[in-house]
Amino acid sequence: MTNQLVLNAPFKADHVGSFLRPERLKQARLQYENEEISAQQLKQIEDEEITKLVEKQINAGLKSITDGEFRRKWWHFDFLGGLDGVEFYETDKGLSFKGVQTRAHGIKVTGKIGFSSHYMIEHFKFLQSVAGDSVVKFTIPSPNMLYYRATIEEGIYSSDEELFQDLITAYQGFIQALYDEGCRYLQIDDTSWATSFSEEGITSLKERGLDLEDALQLSARAINESIAKRPNDMLVTMHICRGNFRSTYITSGSYELVSETIFGRLNVDGLFLEFDDERSGSFEPLRHVNRPDLYIVLGLITSKHGALEDAELVKARIAEATKYVPIDQLCLSPQCGFSSTEEGNILTEEEQWDKIGHVVQIADDVWK
Repeated sequence: MTNQLVLNAPFKADHVGSFLRPERLKQARLQYENEEISAQQLKQIEDEEITKLVEKQINAGLKSITDGEFRRKWWHFDFLGGLDGVEFYETDKGLSFKGVQTRAHGIKVTGKIGFSSHYMIEHFKFLQSVAGDSVVKFTIPSPNMLYYRATIEEGIYSSDEELFQDLITAYQGFIQALYDEGCRYLQIDDTSWATSFSEEGITSLKERGLDLEDALQLSARAINESIAKRPNDMLVTMHICRGNFRSTYITSGSYELVSETIFGRLNVDGLFLEFDDERSGSFEPLRHVNRPDLYIVLGLITSKHGALEDAELVKARIAEATKYVPIDQLCLSPQCGFSSTEEGNILTEEEQWDKIGHVVQIADDVWK
């Protein structure tokens, strides 16, 4: 892996990171939960399935390789629960999506947040060991997800400021440790921005004592300060999501109300944005992109169902986006991962790989 190759990321054909869990892996996780196999036996199966996944990604033409989040139940809780002072626990009810509810899991802060070590460092090391010369992309949730999703036990923090200081320091420690093991492409996933896409979400912010501008400043600060000490040759992108569970979503709305912040105040190298249906609004908010070194990854291919988009219509939408952002700063991907939780979206593995192939082929045609 060369630094120059990483500097070409996000790649013209990229992806958000999670893939459908193979049936063998699902069965193994169930057996482990039922105490029918050991943790070591589960890890062996995870290792084998991740190795197969890496080969499939390479064969599909992807240049950034992930572990598909195969070791995780959730895209965010598993990571956050590995920080010092944070615990994964069973809740009274799950998260509400449109027409469906997740399993009743959550995270709670039971002590001062910190980073002393983290089990996902080993996940990265294994992925890198089987990825060959491909660029390894590691995905983690945004620090904002802890603030918006965690239950904070009383008496631990006297203010949001105190909590954010510890949270940012913990993220800085993890990112440096990941870099020291060889990570040069990090993706941060964040659904908190979507709270500001709708009146319903803005009302929920007010219930937390935040107005829209306060919330945007807080979220931007958490991202910027968490990545502020990253070495110059580590590329960091962010995926802004509207929710993804069993092909459903949490919220809708345009990027307009957050556009000046995400396009003008975030110090990331690229943004993965959802533009796969009418819920996403138009490309007009892209007019606020004011940096020639900020890459915009257009999520025009949906991961929520298996039907392939008309390639010519996708190309036409890319051309439409060039009214606001030069073609060299644009890339293409699915709008989200295929399996943000271990349940996965409602499509087959074959359809999933057809989607990835579609992204690669369209990108090859557009950026010849």
